[in-house]
Amino acid sequence: MIYVGGNPLPIKDIEEIVYGYETIELDSEALQAVTANYDFLVHYAKDKIIYGINTGFGPMAQYKINESEQHQLQLNLIRSHSSGSGQPFGEALARATMLARLNSLMQAASGIHPDTVILIKDLLNAEISPCIFERGGVGASGDLVQLAHLALNLIGEGEVFMQGKMLSAKKAFAQKGIRPLTIHLREGLALMNGTSAMTGVGLVNMIEAKKILQVSVILSSITNELMKSFDDHFSLHLNHVKHHEGQAKVAEGMRIWLADSKLIRQRQDHLYHKRIEEAVFTDKVQEYYSLRCVPQILGPIYDTIIQSEKILLDEVNSVNDNPIIDHHQKNVYHGGNFHGDYISLEMDKLKIVTTKLCMLAERQLNYLLNDKLNQKLPPFVNLGQLGLNFGMQGIQFTATSTTAENQTLSYPMYLHSIPNNNDNQDIVSMGCNAALLTKRVLDNTWDVLTIQAITLLQAIDYLQCQPRLSSTTLSFYQELRKVIPTFADDQPKYKLIQAVKEELIRMKNSLIF
Repeated sequence: MIYVGGNPLPIKDIEEIVYGYETIELDSEALQAVTANYDFLVHYAKDKIIYGINTGFGPMAQYKINESEQHQLQLNLIRSHSSGSGQPFGEALARATMLARLNSLMQAASGIHPDTVILIKDLLNAEISPCIFERGGVGASGDLVQLAHLALNLIGEGEVFMQGKMLSAKKAFAQKGIRPLTIHLREGLALMNGTSAMTGVGLVNMIEAKKILQVSVILSSITNELMKSFDDHFSLHLNHVKHHEGQAKVAEGMRIWLADSKLIRQRQDHLYHKRIEEAVFTDKVQEYYSLRCVPQILGPIYDTIIQSEKILLDEVNSVNDNPIIDHHQKNVYHGGNFHGDYISLEMDKLKIVTTKLCMLAERQLNYLLNDKLNQKLPPFVNLGQLGLNFGMQGIQFTATSTTAENQTLSYPMYLHSIPNNNDNQDIVSMGCNAALLTKRVLDNTWDVLTIQAITLLQAIDYLQCQPRLSSTTLSFYQELRKVIPTFADDQPKYKLIQAVKEELIRMKNSLIF
């Protein structure tokens, strides 16, 4: 069981709740603070003008709302903004969004009734996910549209997902014996006016980005291994003089992976400690950049992921709605904690570096497929009859076009503000858009890495070098060969790509994190 509230949520707990369906409980002291915060607001709001409690919203905040209409105000806000479009969030994204909103509300500064956090906890434990649509939020007054759909489900309306099927929230609640939320004072605004959708998607992206970087280090190492690269470009002595943590970590990961390889060469043995008579070298003195510069290319990606993780964890463990209810100072503070620029910027950075990783994978793939470059493998690593069979020729098109799509998708959303809401929201973050585009780039990159992995398996079989592989490469090869057998004859590969991708995602490798 994982407790929410009281202490910051680490990325490990978030992953276990989102993917592992770990049972959660609310920290008792934090829940008492939520109750105290709500009780303070009820008393404090009686004779004061407080945004979103006895006023309209946005540019209509100048209109006072009578006490008898305040509950209806919250319901109107939820229903009017449940206006998303596009595809629904996948289950992981929806659960991460719920968890992010729950953790923010458990900071006890949002003025919500404790029934709200208890209900979100119950839905997570019952594996009921909200139907949240991708399109709608601009990320400035928080993820208003996306979180409106979460709030709509909490009041027992709209649709939810349970056991992989969409059904009405009313029916799902009845099956699980769950009562919908009753509006008390501020539940509509407090649920909607935050960054939890972009943060939830961002956290899932972070988990995926770490896996992708691990796999890229592995495939880059194997590519160097099969091409019998020299070991100095990932050596400790070369990389420690460049003072970047990411570069050092990637180089160390490569050394760990290739530690007992009999294919990797030492420059001293081949070029330093013997007499060279050739006037023109048949063997390259230095490898192509896509092989030789892996630590320098993937290192900044590591550093970016580490920085993005810090920002995301700061956000998910913070209060990010408006206004802030402070029962300790006996005050209500109006401001802009809902603005999603922190997440938007980090998602754009994560998207850009993931595209660069994808480009590296595509270049390494091209090197393996072009016999004129590698001079060790047949064209397209074709294990069949040249001319009659095509090897990896067809599948390369998918990798190339997918990489190009990533390059186009990598324009930053952070710089794409469009004023709206009668110009009340005159500069916005587009944070949820940024996070969702990053998710698409990550999904695309898995496809390119998968194609590179299949190519490496075929190359190993052509070279018949299994006895000389590092123990880690041999184990990797054997595990993937259970999913996709060696092929020489042409066959459709779209199902194989999916199967190998799923296996890559499942694999546990801890080289650099």
